[in-house]
Parts: sequence; C-alpha cells; structure tokens
Amino acid sequence: MYRERLMYEHRGQRPLSRKAFQRRVVRHAAFAALILSASLVWGMAGYAYFEGLPWVDAFLNAAMLLGGMGPVESPATPGGKLFAGIYALYAGVAFLVTVGVVLAPLVHRLLHRFHWDEN
Repeated sequence: MYRERLMYEHRGQRPLSRKAFQRRVVRHAAFAALILSASLVWGMAGYAYFEGLPWVDAFLNAAMLLGGMGPVESPATPGGKLFAGIYALYAGVAFLVTVGVVLAPLVHRLLHRFHWDEN
C-alpha cells in the first residue's frame, strides 16, 4: 500500500531524536524568517511607491506594522491609505501564521510524547 510522506511522524512512530528535532525547529524558524522578510520587503516597496517615503522610513513603517505597533507616519495619498489598510490586515495575518510556523514543531513534539506507545 502506498503511503505518502508526512511532514511529521505518526503517533505510532517513535519521536524524532533530539538532533533531528533541532533541525526541524531550525527549518521552521528559517521558513518563518522568510515569511517575515518577504512581508517586510513588500511593505517597504508599497510605502516607497505609494507614499514616496525614503527606504529607511518605509522600513520603519513596515516593520512597525509587522510588529503590531502601527505605522509611524500616517499615509497622505488615497493610494497610500488603501495600501496601508491592506498591509495592516495582511501584517496581522502574517504575524499569526509566523507564530504558528514557529510553534508547530514544539506543540507537535509535546502532543506526540503524550500519545506515543513504546509497545
């Protein structure tokens, strides 16, 4: 019978070794960093294009929104306001997804230890 490869081990399988688990955590953290980096670049490009902000100011606004603090400068143009609203909604979702990606291997390992039978 064909069995597809799963991202995580099944509850009947032995938990990963500590070294393999550490590699999994690093891979997840790298993916989370990729999500945040791409989101930051997208936000910087949007603020630079729609609001004409210098790259340093665009970085500050995008980073503050991704961090949940809110923008430093209020948008002045209609396009900038629309972009800022969409980016703010996206940043909230991106933050939650990133936290989920980072915590997934930790939560899985904890739950796997509760449900694993050594038999």
